[in-house]
Amino acid sequence: MFNLRKKAFKRFDFILLATVILLCVYGLVVIYSATLSMENIRFVRTQGIATIIGLVAILFLVFFDFQFLGKLYIPIYLISVAMLVAVLFMGVGDDQWGARSWLYIGSFGFQPAEFVKVGLIISLAKYMDIHKEDINSPFVLLKILIFAFIPVALILIQPDAGTAMVFVFFIAAMLFVAGVKWKYIGIAMTIGLLSLPVLWSRLDIFQKNRIFNFLDPERDTNNTGYQAIQGRIAIGSGKLFGRGLFQGTQTQFNYIPEKQTDFIFAVLAEELGFVGGSILILLYFIMINRIIRIARNSPDKFGSFMSVGLAAMFLFHIWENVGMTIGLMPITGIPLPFMSYGGTFQLINLISIGIVLSVGLHREGLSFE
Repeated sequence: MFNLRKKAFKRFDFILLATVILLCVYGLVVIYSATLSMENIRFVRTQGIATIIGLVAILFLVFFDFQFLGKLYIPIYLISVAMLVAVLFMGVGDDQWGARSWLYIGSFGFQPAEFVKVGLIISLAKYMDIHKEDINSPFVLLKILIFAFIPVALILIQPDAGTAMVFVFFIAAMLFVAGVKWKYIGIAMTIGLLSLPVLWSRLDIFQKNRIFNFLDPERDTNNTGYQAIQGRIAIGSGKLFGRGLFQGTQTQFNYIPEKQTDFIFAVLAEELGFVGGSILILLYFIMINRIIRIARNSPDKFGSFMSVGLAAMFLFHIWENVGMTIGLMPITGIPLPFMSYGGTFQLINLISIGIVLSVGLHREGLSFE
């Protein structure tokens, strides 16, 4: 479980780790600015504690042979499904966020779906690895799809369409790199298009309003479209270099709802401008590129599938969050990795990086020789 050759550290991706640490520091600074007007240090404190725990987890996972996770893929999958079922019966959040997606143990609250993302990626990667030789067999592919989409269905019941979209994206990416034939991809896309009317009928009013507001930004600027408009005003006012850290008008006067979570990019763009946003995108590009590089260099299919799934998870979060704040995507409750406030989210993202680093480090036969 903790097998590692000393020479293996020559393969350690210090660039990936350094990039993630820079993102964490960047996020803490922007969260501090976003919450400065609230005069409440708990946001930064919670995020800082989660970051420290996550970095310790990375240190642990570096010495951890990721193959051990594959041996536990069935328990990991069952625990993931059990957590999502528990949310349906004991979850909270539908009154405040429109989806029953939180569980509380005493005073400690967390979103099981964040853990399930990584749990499903691990489980699905191993399940695909087991069936990699006959993955294009209709019966095998059907089993894989059922295995993958049970958690997605449970998340849609909450209902949390935004998080479900993340799952669908990384499942599709993993199946694609596994070599699923284009005819199956075409069938899946056709089924997806034909199911749109059914999915539309299942959306709540607030979800439909988000899509209407995306199509017509001026539709309801004082109510359902208020957040989107204020976010774009903040981004536009940042111009090239921004208004200055802690100096953003929209940010410091609390015009932007959920500015420390879903709309953290608007805070960054207003106060640090196009330059600050470009630096963030560059750091994300480096991070995703290093993860894909590890996936490509891994001779082990399980590690490769897992790394691709995690890269896809990060990519969708980044694309959707930045896209919704600048008006290119409908608004969802998708946070921005390493930037948005959220202890559970931060911890899971760092654990994901730890798993990827372990894949990159344990590429050969392992021992203490």
